Amino acid sequence: MNRNRTNHRTVHSVPPVLLASAALASLLALTACSGSAAEADEAGDKLQVVATTTQLTDFADEVGGDDIELTGLLAPNSSAHHFDPSPADLLALGEADVLVVNGAGLEGFIDDAIDASGFSGTVITAADGIDLDEAKHITAEGASEAGHDHDHADEADHADEADHDHDHDHGDEADEADHEEEHDHDHGDLNPHIWTSPNNAEGMVEEIAEGFAAADPASANDFELRADAYVGKLEQLDDWVKTQFARVPEEQRVLVSGHDSLRYFLHDYDIAFAGSILPSFEDNAEPSAADIDALVASIKEHNVQAVFVESSMSPKLAETIAKEAGVTVVDAETLYADSLGAPDSDGATYIGATVHNTKVILDAWGARVDAAPDILQ
Repeated sequence: MNRNRTNHRTVHSVPPVLLASAALASLLALTACSGSAAEADEAGDKLQVVATTTQLTDFADEVGGDDIELTGLLAPNSSAHHFDPSPADLLALGEADVLVVNGAGLEGFIDDAIDASGFSGTVITAADGIDLDEAKHITAEGASEAGHDHDHADEADHADEADHDHDHDHGDEADEADHEEEHDHDHGDLNPHIWTSPNNAEGMVEEIAEGFAAADPASANDFELRADAYVGKLEQLDDWVKTQFARVPEEQRVLVSGHDSLRYFLHDYDIAFAGSILPSFEDNAEPSAADIDALVASIKEHNVQAVFVESSMSPKLAETIAKEAGVTVVDAETLYADSLGAPDSDGATYIGATVHNTKVILDAWGARVDAAPDILQ
């Protein structure tokens, strides 16, 4: 039982981010002699920005334009739920003027990364641009969760505010909370996937623009102009998505996702949530047999037409559940939730990903989809 105990203790006592920081010293020595003075001068004229998630990298690029030098930590189709920065990531962070984070409890790795990299710049928390109390309310009420008993402490306070007459039951909430703790990502009572709502994205973009302007006042006007132009596109995106889903009868607007990642998107467009394959905000949780049985029952009860898988997840469990429930699994054309897609994909940008997700959902439901306006192409 105790064999290899010493080896296991040695490996597990060093967090990956600290191992990366040890390698950072070697990387600094190698890079100190590389590159030209001209390149250094050119980079030095721009605000050095690091963003955590792919969505934030896209927002920062839209706002910062040519006035920033931008590094995104997460790669396309990857997830912040189980990310460990590399030595190159720590090097970029240590040299940055500004770090853009999602906040809302998403980036469990970020404090250690800041300490390991020596970052001493400005942190812009995009979540500060939205109403987090409203986000907690949406998390608690479960968007419009289909066919479950609703048992939250503040139910009486919000009963009159519900948009749909759907009951909500997380039956195993205590077990789910324990499961969250096992994965060292305690989001508390707030679902961190705030960017999935274009309305929230507007506030996040404005928060980034304000942070950039404070860090580089000389470029403040340019940041504001770019942010205003992009927010205008997000408003048109919201109008287009709303129009597409509004033509689907309410009883057919029921969705099952890979994990609980689309809560705010569903809330915005009055889509009921019948459950997720992984019973968690995270995409590395593991459902129990009871969780799977309950989801299959919910799919059958609410005549769910398809099970969707996010791009950062494996479709294998979804295929098993869909087969048992007798429905289609949409995995060839995945949804972009935790991450944007590769540069040559439909989901390479936030707007592109949201248009893609809308089309994929409506196509699976057999509904008509209008072409997105040219400005969103």
